[in-house]
Amino acid sequence: MKHPSTAQASQTPGEQPLGLTVHELPLPERAGSVVAGRWRMLLILLVCAAPVIASYFTYYVIRPEGRRNFGELIEPQRPLPVAQGLNLQGQTVPLSGLKNQWLLVSVAPAACDAVCQSNLYLQRQLRESLGREKDRFDRVWLISDDAPVPDALQPALQGATVLRVPALTLSGWLEPAAGSALSDHLYVVDPMGHWMMRLPPRLGVENASRAKRDLERLLRASRSWDQPGR
Repeated sequence: MKHPSTAQASQTPGEQPLGLTVHELPLPERAGSVVAGRWRMLLILLVCAAPVIASYFTYYVIRPEGRRNFGELIEPQRPLPVAQGLNLQGQTVPLSGLKNQWLLVSVAPAACDAVCQSNLYLQRQLRESLGREKDRFDRVWLISDDAPVPDALQPALQGATVLRVPALTLSGWLEPAAGSALSDHLYVVDPMGHWMMRLPPRLGVENASRAKRDLERLLRASRSWDQPGR
């Protein structure tokens, strides 16, 4: 019998013993931890979105018996268009910058006829009537042409956001009730940028209290996730 060292020495030059590389197979518990991690991530996302989902579910689905909205709910909601507007100084402003705040929107040519002026007045009055909650709403006037804004309107525009937006862009986003013009309404947009309510045409001061109740309901339903200011 050859001594092990003698057998080893008898191997021909360049000949190497066969080696096997064993790759570690994934352990069942490791694969399970990956799946568990994904479920935890999904759960965190659902928890973050839950307040928004709950508030809209409450407002749109669980409606107390006998409750009637004065404004018309828009379903499905329409997101802000990906477009640019111009402020009164001629600077370009993305419409996405209007997000993260409730908006009360009016639309009209710059000349601003009697209906337009009434809507601008009601915008201001409705916002002020919300008291401590008023900072959660912004007033927005979207001008649908390039004409100059009359100087007499400037005092009424203090504190409002005024942007020129092409009429085609506006008509692709907002829509009047049958038989009405786009400039006849006030429109409510939520903080995520969705147009979600249209107040009746030519609202009038006599119906302002009914419109206010709609705005208050929206603010109550969103209080858990919406804060004043952007």
